Amino acid sequence: MSAFTPSSPEELAAVLGAAASRRQSIALGGRFSKRRMGGFVRPSEVTVSTAALNRVVEYEPKDLTISVGAGMAWCELERTLAAERQMIPLDPPFSDSATVGGVIAANCSGPRRRLYGTARDLVIGMKFATLAGKVVQSGGMVVKNVAGLDMAKLMIGSFGTLAAIASVNFKVIPMPAGERTFLLSFDTLAAAVEARDAVLRSVLQPAALDLLNPPAAARLSQSGYLLAVSAGGNPALIGRYGRELGSLGRLATLEGDVHAAFWRGVRNFTSDFVSACAGGAVVRISITLSRLRETMESLDVPALARAGSGVCYALFEETAAASRWLSEAARREWKAIMEFAPEERAGLTLWPKPGEDFAIFERIKRQFDPEGLLNRGRLYNRI
Repeated sequence: MSAFTPSSPEELAAVLGAAASRRQSIALGGRFSKRRMGGFVRPSEVTVSTAALNRVVEYEPKDLTISVGAGMAWCELERTLAAERQMIPLDPPFSDSATVGGVIAANCSGPRRRLYGTARDLVIGMKFATLAGKVVQSGGMVVKNVAGLDMAKLMIGSFGTLAAIASVNFKVIPMPAGERTFLLSFDTLAAAVEARDAVLRSVLQPAALDLLNPPAAARLSQSGYLLAVSAGGNPALIGRYGRELGSLGRLATLEGDVHAAFWRGVRNFTSDFVSACAGGAVVRISITLSRLRETMESLDVPALARAGSGVCYALFEETAAASRWLSEAARREWKAIMEFAPEERAGLTLWPKPGEDFAIFERIKRQFDPEGLLNRGRLYNRI
């Protein structure tokens, strides 16, 4: 097996083009920190890492945009922006080891997606290398760019099955003046969901609104059904959160380092479990807000929900139990996948019902990679 670590987009394109011309299969990644996420990449003849593309390409803080190489560590990007009191609030798991390209290729996000959105909302441009040996620029360094097809959006969530991300352009967000966490604890799921509904009906716009069942809360040294709210702004605004949320249930507040530590635990809810449980699986469920209670009731394992955006994560210590739950979810017409699984997972059904639009992605795959050479099986064993 040949291994390459290109140091420029042009070198990356040349490596891919040369391998494709010889019809060699290619395993593509950054630091390969999320090997248990998505599908199992079948053995390949060439391995390509973007880890050497690890520099800031362009950054002017006053423009609220930044361009960085795909191999830059996500935690390093966060530190660079924090020095200017700016942020990209994606909150991905594995942020201490993941690269920017890996985060975007896997479409990772975290608790603040309710207010700030996902990668598709924060990525404004991208440079990527194709199997034809070409470097393609999509988008730019302005927040609104409407010229032509935004091909960068195709790369987000493609798990490197279409092309290799070389650099990514983001819009950045100023950090809030202050932040505080409000924890509401309930004895029943019904009461927790009722409080969630009250928050959504109110004028409050929290950055994060997560719901944890008791086993999940226990993993973060909490108890009961826990509704976790993160709010940012000036002291008057944060004070209003405290007054309004205090009427909904038992309320605790976290500030400073304790606030930051709690949300690190939430952010790493899946990655900490995957690191500690070699045989475990994480199921991700996409649901409507009205079906949150029904979904959480069906889970007797640790489960955390993005209660304001409709994504739920469930931790299963055994893949057999995860597979049984997925089968039941498919019967109920819920959208669910086994997002993380053991490294030996070639025989598992990770994505039971891809949906009718999957045929469109198959056609796009054939256009970018007609020989099926790139990251074979990486997209949940489907592509």
